Amino acid sequence: MARKDLLKDLMAGKPPEDQPAPTPLPRSQRGAIGAVSQSIADLKSRALIEVPAELIDMAGFADRLDGDPQGIAALKASILDYGQQVPVLLRHSPTAEGRFDIVFGRRRVQALKELRLPVKAMVRDLNDHDLVIAQGQENSARKDLSFIEKANFAAQMQRGGYDRKVICDALSIDKTVISRMLSIVEALPEGLVTAIGAAPSAGRDRWLALADQVRGRPASELIAAAKGADSDARFLAVLAAASPSTPKRPPALPATLTGADGAALGNVRKTHGKAVIELTGEGRAFADWLLDHIKDLHRDWSDKNR
Repeated sequence: MARKDLLKDLMAGKPPEDQPAPTPLPRSQRGAIGAVSQSIADLKSRALIEVPAELIDMAGFADRLDGDPQGIAALKASILDYGQQVPVLLRHSPTAEGRFDIVFGRRRVQALKELRLPVKAMVRDLNDHDLVIAQGQENSARKDLSFIEKANFAAQMQRGGYDRKVICDALSIDKTVISRMLSIVEALPEGLVTAIGAAPSAGRDRWLALADQVRGRPASELIAAAKGADSDARFLAVLAAASPSTPKRPPALPATLTGADGAALGNVRKTHGKAVIELTGEGRAFADWLLDHIKDLHRDWSDKNR
């Protein structure tokens, strides 16, 4: 069962609930010496170690959609100036002896790997289930993950066989919001979220609008539309491509103005909230009279329309 404080316990050095308790010391080792031995064992479980970056592998589910080269560059500069301030959390690889899996701290590991520096880490014994729960809880505590990144993480958990309650506990989000997140990701064509990226400025409502617009549209067409300098621009480009285009109104044809005798005086054209009267031929003389009497005509019209 997912434990809501799993991440806090891991950082404090507590083992997961399903991990066996330490073997009690023999009676002969109890007392002062036994207490010291137990304290040393506890310190070892909490101690930081340095791990060569090349021995660390990805594990669990991807949380970020963008590579964020600028963020990695800034992180590298900070590490060079101040060192690695925050340790990462690793587990021993269950499949490769001597190697480690990342629980969280992927960007720090990437930066340190590029700098060819060892990684300061805490190492915990975690199964796959607890690894994903810890990842989700760490993600939910961060403010820089966008809506779609959290939704994508939830969708990865669902595809990995985790039920809704575990997903809710991992991300600290209620079932209603999780259901909306999953429905949005499921409605989007495969590959579109990756093509767009994190889009931090686009919240739930805008992604919901996009999910409604893309139904029935070819995925290749939408992915091809994902062009822009950053993920927010790519989101807007895809939304524009998916939105139904409003057909342009044909220009209004001018109406012919005729005099009392049926002779053509000119025409009138109404466009964009204005009316344009063009008087030609005999209508030009009428235009002069109209200008002289425009105030009287407007007064008569106003009196009749009060």
